[in-house]
Amino acid sequence: MIPRSPTSTLVQGLAALGESAGATEFAFDTADFDKVRLLLKQHTGIALSEAKRSMVYSRLARRLRATGASTFRAYLDALRSGSPEWEQFVNALTTNLTYFYRESHHFQMLADHFKQRARPGHTQQIWCAAASTGEEVWTIALTAAESFGTLTPPIQIIATDLDTHVLDQARKGVYREDQIAKVPEAQVRRYFVQGPPGTYTVRPELRALVTFRQLNLLDPVWSVRGPFDAIFCRNVLIYFDRATQLKVVSRMAPLMPPDALLFVGHSENFSHGQQAFVLQGKTVYARARQPGAAT
Repeated sequence: MIPRSPTSTLVQGLAALGESAGATEFAFDTADFDKVRLLLKQHTGIALSEAKRSMVYSRLARRLRATGASTFRAYLDALRSGSPEWEQFVNALTTNLTYFYRESHHFQMLADHFKQRARPGHTQQIWCAAASTGEEVWTIALTAAESFGTLTPPIQIIATDLDTHVLDQARKGVYREDQIAKVPEAQVRRYFVQGPPGTYTVRPELRALVTFRQLNLLDPVWSVRGPFDAIFCRNVLIYFDRATQLKVVSRMAPLMPPDALLFVGHSENFSHGQQAFVLQGKTVYARARQPGAAT
């Protein structure tokens, strides 16, 4: 029998420790995952793929710890729509990846759109339907300020999101230096106020242009009315199935006058299956004019 060396014993011990650390804290089987998917689909329209299983586990495990639930089954059985924990559940599972001037060609088109629709006494209305942490909202505001050459451009922005946590962040308008890296330096100087080391806050004049509120795109009644000169609904419809996507888009159409613009994400295509919008540019659609409408 060959005796173990201290080195081999140490290696095996570390391997065992690694296996133990990799073990999941809570049992999470297919039935648990399927129930999460069903709840989220029924109440938000978001369809989670099988590839999201690890993400779901890691995010909801935090909620089990916070609530003291011992199993996923116990946690999910206790969920009630409209309860504080239901809000935490939804917030934990919504993905929020965004940055300033994402898909920059959209904002070039928006700047031209602002100028084309400008007229005395008209305040242009913009709806940002998936506001997330605010980078998109404030990029719209920056674009308006640049287009009109003033900190108080004639626009109003309604910013909505399902996730209340990210709306709170968006409302504050505070970002780290790395988060505004894509904002031109001259715009940073004009439209942000430097705060504690490494942070920047959107100027109050621009924050006054925006109203924030929670909204679920699957709600039977929306708390927005229009008419909107432009709607941003980017990188959220991709989480819905095709029928739900078309339903949401068709509900937006009556809120928009002819030639108003709908901006969607780079993976979202509505050239087929609806007649309310016509492709205007890369992932930009214009509200179609109805036959016989005045030009």
